Amino acid sequence: MRAVVFEEYRTFPTLTEVEAPEPGPGEVLLRVAGAGACHSDVSVYRVFEKGSPGAQEPPFTLGHENSGWVERVGTGVSERIKVGAPYLVYGPIGCQHCRKCASGLETYCENTSTLPYMAVGLGRDGGMAEYVTVPGHHLVPLGDADPVAAAPLSDAGLTPYHAIKQALPHLAGGGKYALVIGLGGLGQIGVQILKALTGATVIATDLKADARDRAEANGAVTVAGGEGQAERIREMTRGRGVDAAFDFVGAQPTVATAAASMAQGGRLSVVGIGTGTHEFSFFTSPYESYVTNTYWGSVPDLWEVVDLYRNGQIRPEVERYSMDDALEAYRRLEAGEVTGRAVVVPNQS
Repeated sequence: MRAVVFEEYRTFPTLTEVEAPEPGPGEVLLRVAGAGACHSDVSVYRVFEKGSPGAQEPPFTLGHENSGWVERVGTGVSERIKVGAPYLVYGPIGCQHCRKCASGLETYCENTSTLPYMAVGLGRDGGMAEYVTVPGHHLVPLGDADPVAAAPLSDAGLTPYHAIKQALPHLAGGGKYALVIGLGGLGQIGVQILKALTGATVIATDLKADARDRAEANGAVTVAGGEGQAERIREMTRGRGVDAAFDFVGAQPTVATAAASMAQGGRLSVVGIGTGTHEFSFFTSPYESYVTNTYWGSVPDLWEVVDLYRNGQIRPEVERYSMDDALEAYRRLEAGEVTGRAVVVPNQS
């Protein structure tokens, strides 16, 4: 079968023939419906070096945002997993024995340093192929929802959902403001999740006018990036600042803008894995506000994301690519030419 393979550090992936996988005990073989191309993949093959934090040893098939139809099941898989049915895949794979894994939060596994890989598509063969094997307990049923459009939700939906869910106490009640910085795939879905879960006014900002237009169509009020950005955000909140901010970029300028926009008692969640830092000062940081970070989300979170999707409350914007054009999807992603999320459809006829 064909697959998009990460073969060497700081080297563009290849589209090549690999052996089709077989499900082991507790695993399921999926015929892939959709596999999302993510900026994290670009970091895997462009940024990381052997031995650096987060680096995953090549070679392996990319693709950690996956959906598909069950082809076969291995021994020990629950009878509730039905052959032929469509499912969304929870990507992180922990030790399955620590406290975090027991609660479904395998992305925060306490024994990560001892494991051979981080997730499906991150150290272990992922879904940029015609077939992929995944743990049976990592599947969330999609019912009659479109599995191709659902594929990015396993990261681009789950990651903002977890960050927003953690911040909900800061957005409870009237007159609350939420700030979304970075209106790519995660940020656009983040706007939709905030509108679905809260009554807060959602302020969204990005350098790209078309990205701001899409956020406005989803119910946000927008601010252009650039000089005076934080001041304009504060004006929109009558000088008080925002109660919760979500930085989906994580670069130094975006972290600084979010921090300068905070209200007293607010929460800033840095979600984008950039290189930005934040300096605390007793006299300049709003009282009882804090900066935190989140990474991916839990299995129960993903079930709730699928509920929002099936109910029509979130609508991922996807560009579909055939397997022949899978590498072009990554080229366009690197060039900043993808609107929403790029999804490769390996079994497209």
